[in-house]
Amino acid sequence: MDETKEQVLSLIDKVRPYLQRDGGDIDVLNVEDGIVYVKMAGACDGCFALDVTLKQGIETMLLENVPGVIAVVTVD
Repeated sequence: MDETKEQVLSLIDKVRPYLQRDGGDIDVLNVEDGIVYVKMAGACDGCFALDVTLKQGIETMLLENVPGVIAVVTVD
């Protein structure tokens, strides 16, 4: 596993308990060309606040902390 993916997984593991507390979860499917592909599960799947959680929370955290990450994209 490359260093970028390891850093992404490490940070996702830090926020996962907050998502799980609200009945949701997140799975990292792939990291390719700076794009992190994720699948939202549980209460997060289809949640009205999903865009805010992803863009202002998870994506911002990854952009600031993992060199090379340029976006987070959800996969259905």
